[in-house]
Amino acid sequence: MADPIVITRSISIDPSEIEETFVRSAGPGGQNVNKVSSAVQLRFDLLNSPSLPEGMKRRVAAAAGKRLTKNGVIVITANSHRDQPMNRADALERLVGLLVAGAKPPKARIATRPTLASKTRRLEGKSIRSATKQMRTSRPDFE
Repeated sequence: MADPIVITRSISIDPSEIEETFVRSAGPGGQNVNKVSSAVQLRFDLLNSPSLPEGMKRRVAAAAGKRLTKNGVIVITANSHRDQPMNRADALERLVGLLVAGAKPPKARIATRPTLASKTRRLEGKSIRSATKQMRTSRPDFE
């Protein structure tokens, strides 16, 4: 049995949750490109995974973007290398990176109020700009 894939200290996924299919790759490879299926399509059923908490699933789904299907499956295609094992490692690394990014809850923003000095600076800047624009539109006074 394969070792679990560690995402964080408390979260890991079972390798049986990941499905890999091998397809022919475009790009470099010469005559090999027409014979060898070196590209990897990795599929991970995010919505039905028992290993991940619900909050993390929502964050990962938002981060996955177009890689997430309507059924909640993440599809990652790796074909940057000529070697199938390197493409497998690349796809798995990208999946783990996506899951690690979704494991961290977003930091809550603490609302702050502007200081009196910053309000004063803003208003002074506005009055200076206003005076400059007034000078542009008004006619000169020759008296």
